[in-house]
Amino acid sequence: MKLEDLTLDIEQHLEINAKPDKVFASVLHRFGKGSQRLTGESMQLNLEPTAGGKWYRDRGDGISHLWGFVQAIKPGELLELSGPMFMSYPAVNHIEVKVEAAGNGSKLHFRHRALGMLDPEHKKGVSQGWGHMLGLVKQDCEKA
Repeated sequence: MKLEDLTLDIEQHLEINAKPDKVFASVLHRFGKGSQRLTGESMQLNLEPTAGGKWYRDRGDGISHLWGFVQAIKPGELLELSGPMFMSYPAVNHIEVKVEAAGNGSKLHFRHRALGMLDPEHKKGVSQGWGHMLGLVKQDCEKA
């Protein structure tokens, strides 16, 4: 097995016509209760926005899946998450979302890094999934 088979490193950047606080609030919403699949259905995610807070799917009837924990949070600026995420196999993930003021709006910097026995199908679809989620953040912030 090659090192590139065991790693994932995705970066996405967006310019958003909204203040950093509004962008950050949307990030928390979309990574939690406002999460949506490409089909529009809820992913049933919950995010507790405090250091050590859980990030998990609650599918009801006692069925849940731990995605990770809040590693660091600086409201309006930074969210770091770490854990297994959607990977039910030996893997560790780190998500970093930075929001900074840029002109009259914001720049959102997103990075997802993973290490482990990564499923090739997950590696294929993860960029599209994150692009969708971050696109919803932009849409939330820029709607009239």
